[in-house]
Amino acid sequence: MNRPFVTVVSGLPRSGTSMMMRMLAAGGMPILADDARPADDDNPLGYFEYGPVKRTARDTGWVSEAQGKAVKVIYALVRELPSEHAYRIIVMHRDAREVVASQMAMLQRSSQRGADLSEKRLAAVFTRELARAEEWLREQPHFTGTTIEFRACIERPVDTAVKVNDFLGGGLDIGAMARAVDESLYRQRLIGS
Repeated sequence: MNRPFVTVVSGLPRSGTSMMMRMLAAGGMPILADDARPADDDNPLGYFEYGPVKRTARDTGWVSEAQGKAVKVIYALVRELPSEHAYRIIVMHRDAREVVASQMAMLQRSSQRGADLSEKRLAAVFTRELARAEEWLREQPHFTGTTIEFRACIERPVDTAVKVNDFLGGGLDIGAMARAVDESLYRQRLIGS
């Protein structure tokens, strides 16, 4: 199926962007990714990243390669995407406390230090930054967006696959997309929420 736009998967780090990319790939959508960041204990099924995206603030040449494909772009770089392209953006939402807990676990596994902020403060900063990015996106005529809740995707993958397929104009394999969701990878789950 011809999709005359770039499909962008975005959100906070550790919010399910890799899971969504895996769903899209399983559903038959071409993706723009490389193996520069291999799978590891934090993302055992892969990161689905494309190295040139990290340089988007200086070089957007890669964007023309992405038409008709899905690419993962961290929320902070979405503003750098050139306006001469059309985008459909899937923004992953996950409780910021889970995002921070997941990030801290990842940093501990790699023996790295995190930000010098409390987890509560960092969650508030993440929430505020993502809200600002989404507000900006709503004002951009070259972006059409939808949000996907991480927990809902885990708990109801078929519903999520249907929503994403409809948003992208159809033609994806909904069953394969749903099967790509691995509930066992939902770690740092808030109990009772």
